[in-house]
Amino acid sequence: MTTLEDKILGETDHCYCSSSESEGEDSAEGETKGATASATKQPSDVSPPDPYKWEGSSTNTGPKGVVNDWQRFKQLEVERRAEHEKERIALISKLSLTCKSVLDEEKDANDLDELLNDEFLLEYQKKRMEEMMSQMNSLPKFGKVVDLKDTQEFLDAVDKENKSVLIVVHIYEKNAPGCNAMNGCLTVLSQEYTQVKFCRLVASVAGVSKHFKISGVPALLLYKGGALVGNFVRMSEELGTDFFAEDVESFLLEHGMLPDKTCVPSIIRSSQQDDEDSDLSLE
Repeated sequence: MTTLEDKILGETDHCYCSSSESEGEDSAEGETKGATASATKQPSDVSPPDPYKWEGSSTNTGPKGVVNDWQRFKQLEVERRAEHEKERIALISKLSLTCKSVLDEEKDANDLDELLNDEFLLEYQKKRMEEMMSQMNSLPKFGKVVDLKDTQEFLDAVDKENKSVLIVVHIYEKNAPGCNAMNGCLTVLSQEYTQVKFCRLVASVAGVSKHFKISGVPALLLYKGGALVGNFVRMSEELGTDFFAEDVESFLLEHGMLPDKTCVPSIIRSSQQDDEDSDLSLE
């Protein structure tokens, strides 16, 4: 009898030797031979496999197989190249829709020059520019610095003014460094830019903090259409304590706050030159 230890060790009944089982070994062997003889007499339903029958797949590792593999590889390579060529042609066709040749660009440039040189279009541009200039010239003129006495005047100066007027408010303290120089510069600029409203307000009246009175002035606040468009504090750090009107003008022009008088359209300049020439001819 096989024990649990024998099963764990992998021993089976047919390879286990026992003196008690030797007596029945001969009888069992006889029965086995008889069964084998009877089985050989009966025809078997399962026929042996045919070694010459092809089952649908084969592998040739000889020279012919290598040649076939090489031909298949070349075929796949040709198909891959053809696919890449199709993609390249499609990309070229797509890009050609958005690209122009040099001749096309020169033709478009010539057409644009002809359009810009058209007399009717030039006349229309001239009239439109003159209308815009006349609108700018119709703005109110100031020519001086307006003193604001309290916060209410400050609000009225910003909210009740023409929406197209640029308002420059100087927040200052009388004894603060740079404030007197800024007041003098704004007086000069107010006479040069008459359509810009220059104002000044004492910091203590504006209700600002003590720290701002000491460290924030001179400060320039710029408004247009009721909205704050520029906020520059501690201008003395940028310009120093002693500066001139040209310095303040350059600073505001660099930040796009003041209208640049040099940016006059060529059409307007040419018309003004023609008017001056006609006046000289009449004289």
